[in-house]
Amino acid sequence: MLKRMKRRIGVKIDMTPMVDIAFLLLIFYMTTTSFKPPEKLHVALPMSHSEIKLPESDMIYVTVTKEDSILVEYITKQKVQREGKEVTEPVRHYEEATPATLPETITRIRGSVPGAFTWFVVIKADKDVSYGTMGSIMDALQAIKISKFSLVTEMEMEKGGAT
Repeated sequence: MLKRMKRRIGVKIDMTPMVDIAFLLLIFYMTTTSFKPPEKLHVALPMSHSEIKLPESDMIYVTVTKEDSILVEYITKQKVQREGKEVTEPVRHYEEATPATLPETITRIRGSVPGAFTWFVVIKADKDVSYGTMGSIMDALQAIKISKFSLVTEMEMEKGGAT
């Protein structure tokens, strides 16, 4: 006996709800992602092969431009009332300095902000900054007993491809 094969019924899946959810998730992640804040001074960083991850907070940034101007930046946390609730928000502080006033600027920051005495110092200097300015900054840090600090650099690409 020959059995007749049943005819298959085509299944049609509506993809519209899945596409809607994908776009909603995309919009959600785009609006809630925190991007790198804009820099007060733009510097062209020198190249390097090494890479060390820096902490996100508790740092004092010393930015040096190629014109040898120095900007000290640090972030504190401030409690603010939002919709009847007390919320802690980061607040960026900027202070201009010179190699001569840098020790007292950092000492004042470390003394006025609770816990800032243990903060890490990071130097973000332009690749064309003068050697004398960098030497003065390092001497200023040594004068206030800061012997450990980091220099921010760009990751150098190897010839023939990315590293």
